[in-house]
Amino acid sequence: MVREYVWMECSESGERNYRTPKETRGTERLELKKYCKKLRRHTTHKESRKK
Repeated sequence: MVREYVWMECSESGERNYRTPKETRGTERLELKKYCKKLRRHTTHKESRKK
C-alpha cells in the first residue's frame, strides 16, 4: 500500500488550502467540498500534486 500526500486546490480561487494522504495506485483524482479561507465559503477542491 503506497500512500502519498496530495494538495487540495480550490477550483475557484486557485489556493492550495489542504494536504491529505491518498493511496496512489489505481485511484482517481480526489474532488471534495472544503472550506476556502480566501472566499470564506465552501467550494469544490480538486487534487493537485505539489512538486
